[in-house]
Amino acid sequence: MPLILTDEQSMLKEAAEGFLSENAPITHLRQLRDDRDADGVSRNLWRAFGEMGLAGVIIPEAYGGSGLGAVEAGIVAEAIGRNLTPSPFLSTGLLAVRALIDGGSEAQQTDWLPRFAAGEAIAAVAIAEGPKHRPDRIATRAERAGNGWKLNGSKALVVDGHIADVLIVAARTDDGVGLFLVDPGVAGLLVERTIMVDAHNAARVDLKDVSVDADALLGAADGSVLDRVLRLGEGAVAAEMSGAAQAAFDRTLTYLRDRTQFGKAIGEFQALQHRAAHLYSEIEITQAVILKALQALDAGSDDAALLLAVAKARAGKSGELAVQEAVQMHGGVGMTDEFHVGLYMKRMRVAQELFGDAGYHTERVARAGGY
Repeated sequence: MPLILTDEQSMLKEAAEGFLSENAPITHLRQLRDDRDADGVSRNLWRAFGEMGLAGVIIPEAYGGSGLGAVEAGIVAEAIGRNLTPSPFLSTGLLAVRALIDGGSEAQQTDWLPRFAAGEAIAAVAIAEGPKHRPDRIATRAERAGNGWKLNGSKALVVDGHIADVLIVAARTDDGVGLFLVDPGVAGLLVERTIMVDAHNAARVDLKDVSVDADALLGAADGSVLDRVLRLGEGAVAAEMSGAAQAAFDRTLTYLRDRTQFGKAIGEFQALQHRAAHLYSEIEITQAVILKALQALDAGSDDAALLLAVAKARAGKSGELAVQEAVQMHGGVGMTDEFHVGLYMKRMRVAQELFGDAGYHTERVARAGGY
């Protein structure tokens, strides 16, 4: 498949970038941060996502969505990364939706998917438990209790956890790892907002003898639903990081053209031209890998998991290079809060940890190759 967008995908890209640049530029993030907003997101903006068809991009049309795929999800995520938009798109529009589509009952899908598509509800998927992404070491337990389950454990870095209308918790059973729908108001559940360096949302979730019904389990407790959620999350976060890297690079190019030193634009200095050219090539290669990985995910290819690992690893490496070079080539002002490049650096650092950093995914690729 060609590594270019179709006409329809290009139209979605233009619409998403236009909508977000107008309604949720970086100043939107700054305002939420500086006002110490209790939610950390704008629910009006999330409803506008629904009206634009962005919240339900992968939700089937029968439930009010657009019925599109991972490539289209990546297009929206990339636009979000460009603008550093705080939004429940990842947590709700992608992760929770994937879990419900693959494992939810008809009743659960009918109950939640239309509300997600309209931007009227928010969900959070609780997977990580420590400082690093290790889904193979999930310790939260789900034990059989009467006709239902009892959950015990702790979760960290739960995106949008403190504002969620429903939680989807990964817990280990005797058969493997399953995903469980949990009401945030249930007894024994404690959700605490985490103040993040990038001013985006996350929370810590503690579960102590939390009781849920038997039908709270989404699909089978064999890790299959979780695996599909993880793959989509890897691709979406990689796309968001790619968008942030590109935006940081674009701002740096503008600065190189506008800033003068010794009577000429600093972009005329060959040393800076070399660094900019290197960064450009790294970002371009990463974008191609991400698109290939998302296409493979949509096609159900056997190579999808490996390609997504490559995409997330490259997004981490090139994204880190992009924000570091952006700060360096801006000089001293790049370290100040007034300039947006510092915000891109902070977001890139957090996004590195979401669904595994470059080291984690490089190891996945190495092990897949027999090393």
